Amino acid sequence: MHVYFALRRGMTLGVRAACFDAKGRVFLVRHSYVPGWHMPGGGVERGETAMQALLKELREEGNLEVGAAPVLFHVYHNSRSAIRDHVLFYRCDGVTQTHPRLRDAEIVEAGFFALDALPEGTTPATRRRLAEVEGAAPPEDIW
Repeated sequence: MHVYFALRRGMTLGVRAACFDAKGRVFLVRHSYVPGWHMPGGGVERGETAMQALLKELREEGNLEVGAAPVLFHVYHNSRSAIRDHVLFYRCDGVTQTHPRLRDAEIVEAGFFALDALPEGTTPATRRRLAEVEGAAPPEDIW
């Protein structure tokens, strides 16, 4: 029965992070395959912990290294992606970029932005999550 339910009703899990540098700016990326500016993140693969997935995605999408340990902020249901998709949302402070993230097939642009000067096209979900993590709004349960 466990195999049946895993195949029929499998849950997907992703990680995403609000990554702040020493100046309080947040790191955002613009992907080639979806419109808008987003916080870095991605799916948790089989055999991978959520923390391993998070650190891998931060390296891959932004050449980012965390200073302080990432802190789990909230768990969201992402019903827009799939009925059983969930996102673990972290806050990362003291983030540094080892070298600039160059454009490739996945990431078109990336950079740090002041919270009061987010780039045009920053998605509504990204804006909501940033307001939540900064304490300006209570966390919602839906991404």
